[in-house]
Amino acid sequence: MNESETRAELIDPALRDAGWGVVEGSHVRREFPITDGRLEGAGRRGKKLSADYVLVYRNQRIGVIEAKAKDVDATVGLAQAKLYAGMLKVRHSYATNGRSHYTVDMSTAKEGPVERFPSPDELWAMTFEKADPWRDLFSSIPFRIRVEAGSCGTIKRMR
Repeated sequence: MNESETRAELIDPALRDAGWGVVEGSHVRREFPITDGRLEGAGRRGKKLSADYVLVYRNQRIGVIEAKAKDVDATVGLAQAKLYAGMLKVRHSYATNGRSHYTVDMSTAKEGPVERFPSPDELWAMTFEKADPWRDLFSSIPFRIRVEAGSCGTIKRMR
């Protein structure tokens, strides 16, 4: 089973079972772009970086998942997951092969295997251990942006 089959048959259902994309305000962003690639000169760029999954809840990115094929050890993608979490300023990163999951808390450096992916509320509580009423207020407001053609990239809030 290759990586894309593993994602479709094992990882996507596991995320759905944990409530991702089901719980209101939770989203799973697949192939999330991180960089356009290093500038190499002469109008060329290097390889683009994108995370296999980014977990978004209450309008904030709170988790990164790096997927590998079912037959590969789950920890093979750990370095990538940590790199992407650092670049995106996300506290929790996961590496998985669909059968086993390995996590790293980028803030405490605590890492180890986990049985399942956390639910959106569980990951939110792990990410923001200290209560902050202002953050909770702002995260409850839906925020979508659009760029209008011909307006030089002006960003306007959609209602």
